[in-house]
Amino acid sequence: MRETRRRHVLPVLALLAVMSFNLLAIGQNGRLAHEALLLVASLRQNDPGFQGRVFIAEPTGARWQAETKVPEPQAKALQAMGAEILPFENKVFGQSYPYGNKIEALAALPDEPFLFLDTDTLVLSPLSQIPFDFARPSASMKREGTWPKIELYGPSYAEIWGSLYDRFGLDMAPTLDLSQPQDYWQRHLYFNAGWFFHQSPRAFGERFLTWAQAIKAQPPEPLILQELDPWLDQVTLPLVIHSFGGGRPGPELAAMDTTATCHYRAIPLLYAKESDRAVEVLESLFEDKALRQLVKEYEPYRRLVLQRHGRKARALFDQNDLPAREQVIRNTLKREGYWLR
Repeated sequence: MRETRRRHVLPVLALLAVMSFNLLAIGQNGRLAHEALLLVASLRQNDPGFQGRVFIAEPTGARWQAETKVPEPQAKALQAMGAEILPFENKVFGQSYPYGNKIEALAALPDEPFLFLDTDTLVLSPLSQIPFDFARPSASMKREGTWPKIELYGPSYAEIWGSLYDRFGLDMAPTLDLSQPQDYWQRHLYFNAGWFFHQSPRAFGERFLTWAQAIKAQPPEPLILQELDPWLDQVTLPLVIHSFGGGRPGPELAAMDTTATCHYRAIPLLYAKESDRAVEVLESLFEDKALRQLVKEYEPYRRLVLQRHGRKARALFDQNDLPAREQVIRNTLKREGYWLR
């Protein structure tokens, strides 16, 4: 029995060891260029065996009035770590909806399995050991009930989401989490777009873009009172994932947003509420003199990491008893002078 089990385990470990896919993040002038450096540096530090290509997609085109190009020093540093700067043209969204970058960039990728990560993410342990099933897409569940906002006497969650599934000829019933109450937001499929994956960026991106445009241009009647900016990507994403046979991440993806990645969104929030491991990884990256020189003028890094004010911000919160609402954390950080972006 022991020998049989050993023969079964070894092929699984071998499969995990050769798991290969491309990584996509967005980079451009300003904050995202700095975050891209930390993302790629954390990948190289904590997943040295990663075999895929790393693309930092750089938006271009007339729909941007501001400079979008990753500055040359940061671009060279990213390339030295093996990342590829991938220019792509914003043909639809551009500066009017920056979250559309993650949708439009997919068309520029090689048509191979991919994992998208928001740039404000750290890699904490090997991504290449996570058994992604790229034929069954999924996305981050690190989210709050941000959309839709239910109005008094207005449409219910079921009516709002149902109208979207009907719009694209989808069956909503299989997406429902029946363990949740009838009129509660978590009953419905809803993701944070901080990470998602699929086997074909071309097919996934084309549908993502087409459906996002359609929702924005002609929202179903139950959505008339709903804000779609900045939520359009997260409104569309569940529909696209379901249409490709995907859904909520299973236990095999439990490391995402926990032990493998940290989508921190802002350095003050990382210090306030993320794991000790995330803080350790962040601070360890700044031990590299070359990286430190590139980012030291960026105020959140200079004050919170290099001058150690982040540790003082962290001391304001009991990590075992954090406020239930993130807004309370943000307000505390602002009041104490630690809210830097």
